[in-house]
Amino acid sequence: MPDFSILTVCSGNICRSPLAEQLLRMALADLADVRVSSAGTMGMVGSPMDAQSAALAVRLGVADSAEHVARELNTRLIDDAQLIFAMSRDHRRAVAELSPRAVRRTFTIREFARIAAEVTDDDLAHVAALPLDDVSGRLAETAGVVAAMRGMVSPAGALDDDDVIDPYRRPSDVYERSVSELRPAVDSAVALFRRALTLSV
Repeated sequence: MPDFSILTVCSGNICRSPLAEQLLRMALADLADVRVSSAGTMGMVGSPMDAQSAALAVRLGVADSAEHVARELNTRLIDDAQLIFAMSRDHRRAVAELSPRAVRRTFTIREFARIAAEVTDDDLAHVAALPLDDVSGRLAETAGVVAAMRGMVSPAGALDDDDVIDPYRRPSDVYERSVSELRPAVDSAVALFRRALTLSV
């Protein structure tokens, strides 16, 4: 069975998207069928992770933040991903402009988390019918459920509630705020994935 690939996207690929990538990869490390990577719409190609973001990653338990190398978003990366988590609506729009057919599987990560909170076990009935060892199939079907519910659940309170604030070159409290917006969204997405992987008919 093919791997399930998640791509996280921000601007420079040195702050938000690598942190999201690393948190997701750490949380899903036991799933051999899942790959997580990241890229930037204006990627600072070849750069390491921003120092403050890397320090926050280490504080959150990430072991591989020093290995990050920024790269530029392109259609190949988009087309290879089964699920794309943008850090803001602008990044989601940039993905859609590069590859219009990726719209259905592209969310801001906070948008995905907001919808995931509304997903019931009944919504995941088709997922539960798949073999328990079909990890990629179950995750792809789960992403499809979330996509189908987009527009049917309560909207964000404000438009930027679906964005993760950009902390780059800003004070440390903005980095903390960025993490406080990102980490719960990652946790919510992972919780939905875990539930989808254990359901059975």
